[in-house]
Amino acid sequence: MRKHLLLKLLFVCFVLTSPSVKAGNGGYLFAHMRHEDYGRLYYYISRDAKNWTKLNNNERVVPEYRGHPDIMKGRNGRYYMIGVSEKTQNPILWTSKDLVKWKQEKELSAEPFIHIEALDTFEFLKAQVGTGYYEELIRKYLLENTHGAIVLIKPEKGRTARMDKELQEKLQAYKESLTEEERKELVERSNALEAYQSAPDAVEDLEKIPVLSREDISKEIEPIINEEKRIADVPVVYHEIETNGIGYVDVLFDMSGVEEADLPYVGILQGVLGVIDTENYKYGELFNEINVHTGGIGTSLELYTDISKVPEKEFKATFEIKGKALYQKLPVVFRMMEEILTRSKLGDTKRIREILAMQKSRLLMKFQSSGHTTAVLRAMSYASPSSKLKDMTSGIEFYDKIAYIEEHFEEEKDVLVQKLQMLAHKLFRADNMMISYTAAKEGLNGMEELVEGLKKAMFEDPVEDTRCVLHCEMKNEGFKTASKVQYVARVGNFIDNGADYTGALQILKVILSYDYLWQNVRVKGGAYGCMSGFSRTGEGYFVSYRDPNLERTMEVYEGIADYLRNFTVSDRDMNKYIIGTMSNIDQPMTPSAKGDRSFNLYMNKVSAETIKKERLQILEAGQEDIRKLADVVEAVMKAGQICVIGSEEKIEEAKDMFKNVTTF
Repeated sequence: MRKHLLLKLLFVCFVLTSPSVKAGNGGYLFAHMRHEDYGRLYYYISRDAKNWTKLNNNERVVPEYRGHPDIMKGRNGRYYMIGVSEKTQNPILWTSKDLVKWKQEKELSAEPFIHIEALDTFEFLKAQVGTGYYEELIRKYLLENTHGAIVLIKPEKGRTARMDKELQEKLQAYKESLTEEERKELVERSNALEAYQSAPDAVEDLEKIPVLSREDISKEIEPIINEEKRIADVPVVYHEIETNGIGYVDVLFDMSGVEEADLPYVGILQGVLGVIDTENYKYGELFNEINVHTGGIGTSLELYTDISKVPEKEFKATFEIKGKALYQKLPVVFRMMEEILTRSKLGDTKRIREILAMQKSRLLMKFQSSGHTTAVLRAMSYASPSSKLKDMTSGIEFYDKIAYIEEHFEEEKDVLVQKLQMLAHKLFRADNMMISYTAAKEGLNGMEELVEGLKKAMFEDPVEDTRCVLHCEMKNEGFKTASKVQYVARVGNFIDNGADYTGALQILKVILSYDYLWQNVRVKGGAYGCMSGFSRTGEGYFVSYRDPNLERTMEVYEGIADYLRNFTVSDRDMNKYIIGTMSNIDQPMTPSAKGDRSFNLYMNKVSAETIKKERLQILEAGQEDIRKLADVVEAVMKAGQICVIGSEEKIEEAKDMFKNVTTF
């Protein structure tokens, strides 16, 4: 059935009086359009819903009608459908007593009181409240409705490989059906396409596009607004920003005391809090209470890397609960945070099992639809402790843990509950807490009492003093899925391999995204996207998105260093790359985003001087600075860290590149 052909099925009992139709005692009427006569009304009729007969000699039922035939029967026994005026494009109401003779009633948009005419209907519906009317509808049409359908979808193992084989056979058969002349023409057209894709745009065409100059961009940085305070003896980083009467509160709990083996349980705890019953609220009631009075409350796990101690790979992991509300509603935010953190029913195994199933399903969908971020994180976890922690709390290792617990829930549930309760008591303590707060000066009024109340509600029972020590392992994995595309990641720490970070690396990201990777991975390779990134801690990555290739893409990555050594562009193009870089940096920010940026810089130990230095490195960069970055790329490649999520066939073909191959 073509998607543009709208068919409506209506069961009616009627006597047709059209001369084209013999009288009957009822049946199934099929009101529809025809593909070749779109937007017009035609009828089919059937007595058994299997055998259908054209009505009206297969002519239009109403020659003047234009629209989507959608017929409804009113309480008054009349039939109604909506058409469209060919002149004004306004909706038109059509009515009929017998489905044969239709009358054009009115052009609806010309009636300013059309909605008021429905007031009688709404009055009727209101009057039925408490009469059992709605309950009877539910009973009749839902609870006791015997009509239904059960649809089972079963995966077919090896389907992708089979379909690829069938395609190859089809293409081979097509090739053999071609004459020598036709084959030659096909090759010439393919070569012409490749030449077109590789050819640069004409200079005279490019120069027609106006561009900014470097001098148009300010060398000043966005202010960093951090003020260290102690409120109720709790460390607070305050960001004085005009927020139009809204306070943004972020309460952080240090995770450094959580042992490595318990980290996946922290991920589960973060997913549970806020969507499980508490002592005073069902989770649905909790949701409503939060959303009636506030702009929302949510939990997250965050990582802050100390750029002053990059070689030591020092970082801080935090469990955070964030909320926002008007100043007068901040007491509700703190009360709800207290409820979520200290009164959640972590022993409710029935609800926890439901949450685990949802987490597992969402992660699996994420791996298959946004596998590029997953692949990069997994590859980085081979050598980066911070990435290892993130993988254990939200990545592939986390998925493996919750999949195992869900599969063996009856055996694991007691340990799970014990772990969640232990972690809550270990994390949510007054001596383990700090706050980031964004608001104007008046937003500080009453904060002392609110913070004091939250502080007193935290757990105080003694806990074992432990430290988190993470163990990284080089794995180089291939993860097989039912997909036909790949997410191909190559990562490494360039600082570990002797290179330094510079602001010019942000320009490199733009150059690769718009030129080398774009041309070779997307345009020529057929991938949907390609990305790269370089951090102050030395983490660099290259990754493809929905990529039909694997080994070819790895070869493209290997060619980046040579591309950079020979990098030569016009001054105009160089300016464009710099402006593109600055557009990513100088994005407009909401008051909340300004506070978050300032706090992130504070936690990562990034000074204003560092930001200014990097900004100048970008604005003053020349082509020689870009060519020097070939050493950075080689340092990333030297690490040899790869991870691929993709089709079984492609990963099997390239299995020699992996240490481990597994299936989701």
